[in-house]
Amino acid sequence: MTNRSVSGIFGNIFIRVLSVQAAKILKESADSGSVSRILAAAEMLFAEQGFDAVSMSAIAEKAGVSKANIFHHFSSKNALYMAVFGSACKESRERLELLESSDDNFVERLTRFANGHLQAILEHSNMARLVLRDLLENGADRGKDLAEQVFGPNFAKLVEIIRSGQARGELRTDVDPAMVAVMLIAANVYFFEARELLRHFPAVDFADDPQHYSAKMLQLMLHGILPQETK
Repeated sequence: MTNRSVSGIFGNIFIRVLSVQAAKILKESADSGSVSRILAAAEMLFAEQGFDAVSMSAIAEKAGVSKANIFHHFSSKNALYMAVFGSACKESRERLELLESSDDNFVERLTRFANGHLQAILEHSNMARLVLRDLLENGADRGKDLAEQVFGPNFAKLVEIIRSGQARGELRTDVDPAMVAVMLIAANVYFFEARELLRHFPAVDFADDPQHYSAKMLQLMLHGILPQETK
């Protein structure tokens, strides 16, 4: 066998290997694109109509994929539903990781988290509406699943970060860190829910300025409403 024929054989093998790798990359890219479209379509339809009213066929049509393609990625409608929530929680989880790893003082870190959390709610309004709709309509049935599979880890992480601030002497140790986390989240959720109402109250100057609202809310949470000398 000549050197040329050997080179030709190895060259053909190399080309086939590259072709297989390229095909794999293209498939992964296509799968990723399909999943993103499915999640986006499901989020929009679930938020608009609720879980029970949305069919897998409607999601497939909205996403521009076949129903079989959806079931290739998600075992059931409920699995897709939980994946929609999980996808939305990823950004919040990354924000918490930054909060945990930063060297800034706790107040600065908590301020950034509160601002980012509120902005995320406003930017992902479909998801916020979906969560609120599901809790109001199906809280007794869905609450456990949402807590354990979706929101629980992020909430536990936030509580732990607040507790670490207490341990370093940056926050009072006589307050419940879980209550602090609930109040922070609840304040942002209420702003999202009531913004269109708040902007018509003459005394409210923050309805169109989420950052201003967040700063005032955090100042109130950190310093309270009692005069300094009586606290």
